[in-house]
Amino acid sequence: MPTLTFIEHNGAEHLVAGEIGQSVMQAATFASVPGIPADCGGACSCATCHAYVDEQWLASLPALEDMENDMLEYAFERRENSRLTCQLVIDESMDGMVLRLPESQF
Repeated sequence: MPTLTFIEHNGAEHLVAGEIGQSVMQAATFASVPGIPADCGGACSCATCHAYVDEQWLASLPALEDMENDMLEYAFERRENSRLTCQLVIDESMDGMVLRLPESQF
């Protein structure tokens, strides 16, 4: 199982073991990581699973699709490395990935 590190805005770290094939959002919510309310349950329709992917991991992720890009327009403090965790499916290459959470999802 790949291990992901979620870092809250206040610096608190959460190591989460994710299952291959589940979304990063699911791994975070199943582990009760604070800061990812995931209001829509992973339907890419709310932007409340927004995270900043550490730069070293961006190139290994699938390209940002139009729907995710459009929804990120509603995310709090969008950055170049912003992604919706509901759109990232865990695979072996994500072991060690670091995702930082915004101060707010609203």
